[in-house]
Amino acid sequence: MTCIETRHAKAALIAMLNKTDRNDAKGIAQMMRTGWFRAVHVKSEGAQTLRALLVGRKALLGKVLDMENMIRGLLRPFGLKVGEISVGRFDARVREIMAGKKELEVIVTPLLDARGAMRLQLAKLQRLALAAARSDNAVRRMMTVPGVGALVALTFRATVDDPARFRKSSNVGAHFGLTPRRYQSGQTDRIGGISKCGDELTRAMLYEAAIAILTRIPKNFKLRLWGLRLARKKGLKRAATAVARALAVLLHKIWIDGTTFRFGAGGKRGRVAAAA
Repeated sequence: MTCIETRHAKAALIAMLNKTDRNDAKGIAQMMRTGWFRAVHVKSEGAQTLRALLVGRKALLGKVLDMENMIRGLLRPFGLKVGEISVGRFDARVREIMAGKKELEVIVTPLLDARGAMRLQLAKLQRLALAAARSDNAVRRMMTVPGVGALVALTFRATVDDPARFRKSSNVGAHFGLTPRRYQSGQTDRIGGISKCGDELTRAMLYEAAIAILTRIPKNFKLRLWGLRLARKKGLKRAATAVARALAVLLHKIWIDGTTFRFGAGGKRGRVAAAA
């Protein structure tokens, strides 16, 4: 069975005057006959399971944060401010500031209980993700790159699934939409922002890892130094996007080579720190 790329198929079928199921079937058959289609990779069951874990964790984290922000908003009209507080002390802080307000306690206490239950389930998913990272050799090797945590490596692992489907590591950045769009027609030749095609979650994780490399990692290495030079010229956001693209290439290279990150190694002009 061959699965075809949906956007490519839509662009081909949109030329038909009348969109019907019969015309769609004819158009797809014509695409298959002429070979004018783009096959997509069907992920393995293991990759889909890992993906479900990561998406579920992200969704639950979002709900927990929404609940905490809602509790803060409910208390604010009464002049009660939670302030900056750690996750573990949030519940105690809220109960402390609303002590003595019986009517308010009746409303907010069930919300705190729901928030606590969600935090417990989120911790379970977090432990599952960390266990999956420890049990995967490729993920452990990716985590040797500074700034790449377990969630970043797991997300990259689940999305790529099979590293052999990329002939070149340099193609991975384009697959995740981290390369610029280009429009050329006659005398017009315009290079725009990144394409943002591919998996949004992986792209966001790579971007977060790039920000960590540029702003939080104290030890210098060639990828970070290249990103810092670019940030001084183009700004932090553009530099982080470029570092994220280079990071995707580096992680794929580490995966297929079976190597680990080594400080001091670097590719051409020091753009990408190499594996060793």
